[in-house]
Amino acid sequence: MPSEAGSVLEKHKSEYWRRTRAADPASRRFPNGPILSFPRVVIGQMFPSRYPFNPLEFNLAIAREFGDIAYFRFGPLRIYQLNHPELIRQILVEQAAKFYKPNLLKRAARRMLGQGLLTSDGALWKQQRKLIQPAFRHERLTAVYGGVMTTHARQLVNSFSDGEVRDIGDDMGKLTLAIVVKSLFGEDLPRSADGVGELVTAVAEAANDRVNSPLQLPSWIPTRRNRRERRAFARLDAIISELISVRRTSAAQRDDLLSVLLAAVDTETGAGMTDRQLRDEMMTLFLAGQDTTANALTWTWYLLARNPDVEQKLHEELQRVLAGRAPVAADLVKLPYTEMIILEAMRLFPPAPIFARQPIEHVVVGEYEIPKGSLVMISTYALHHDERFFPQPERFDPDRFAPGWEERIPRYAYVPFGGGPRVCIGNGFAMMESRLILATVAQRCKLRLEPNEEIAPKQLVTLRPSQAVRMRVEMRPEGNPKN
Repeated sequence: MPSEAGSVLEKHKSEYWRRTRAADPASRRFPNGPILSFPRVVIGQMFPSRYPFNPLEFNLAIAREFGDIAYFRFGPLRIYQLNHPELIRQILVEQAAKFYKPNLLKRAARRMLGQGLLTSDGALWKQQRKLIQPAFRHERLTAVYGGVMTTHARQLVNSFSDGEVRDIGDDMGKLTLAIVVKSLFGEDLPRSADGVGELVTAVAEAANDRVNSPLQLPSWIPTRRNRRERRAFARLDAIISELISVRRTSAAQRDDLLSVLLAAVDTETGAGMTDRQLRDEMMTLFLAGQDTTANALTWTWYLLARNPDVEQKLHEELQRVLAGRAPVAADLVKLPYTEMIILEAMRLFPPAPIFARQPIEHVVVGEYEIPKGSLVMISTYALHHDERFFPQPERFDPDRFAPGWEERIPRYAYVPFGGGPRVCIGNGFAMMESRLILATVAQRCKLRLEPNEEIAPKQLVTLRPSQAVRMRVEMRPEGNPKN
């Protein structure tokens, strides 16, 4: 769990910044912020085992020291960290058209994701978003994908044995991968798709390293990581391209997302997606739809094991509503506490701990003019741990999200899926998946942390546990579903 505010501030003041610059709101020049000890930060990122640099605590310290908006430089980057929901609303909603995804992200992910939703901007992004949106409508999610999620969750629990110790992060990764494969591609994965989980892991780890490394080595340099990424990427690319090619020539009607996207056409132009566009979007949904949900669920099990009173309330709700049967999507409206647990887990450990935008022209945010090309950063983690919006922010308290929470918590103080026009397109899918998996597994068993397990959050592209989360299974005798 995070350090106390005082120790966090003192650590980063002494280690990572030398002094602070004075704000000059009258001239709209720069907000207050740290002047970084640049070599110390770089060394800490390059050699984290010897010189640990914790970006979560670093951004949290900046938010607590400098308030709603802070400015600092990291090498050539001019960075503005926004720490207030009103300022975040200004860039995500009011001035959304003036901000693109950062070039840093595009360079790290474009080879893998091409011109997919995550990396595209402007007219192309609008067109693709319009074509893809129908695939994620609520009625489609509940009618088609809910059963897939529950079925795979039940298969996982059926593989559990009472008293065994599991790596629950690994289990959640394999489970969400199976669900996303079935939902995206149906049952037509070719033989070449064996071991697809390892391929996804290799590509995701390479992207994590590239985004977080201060030294950006070109992908053509034959390092061990680059060679592993190239092999994995080539296989993934071949699998997805083969699926698209086969489905183009098939007359069969299917319910998977690939079929929906193949049939999508622009209502104004009548144009559908090219094979290249399909490949980019499927790769984006494939990778983004698996890792984030797996991590959110892993943190949820961790928090439940540390808070048995919350777990007991969850079990009571599941018993009352489901009475031993497996959940379906229609049950979710009757499981509010299940949803509250997921929402609170994503507050404490947001799957995407940070996101950023880059202005394509000079913009005014709050009292300051932000120049074109700057990096505007939102630390979701710091925002979600701000005691102004979440009293006792380190405490796991699902009751924060009791019905009516949208009126109690300021808009854009809670942004696990981002916000505005570019809010995560799969947020409904992810929330339904998380709740159905939690309900299915929790009614069948308890998961207990092994003794002396010290788990800390690790910021990469997603927020992962620092090590394997080993948990012992206790099967519930009354937890065998009736259907």
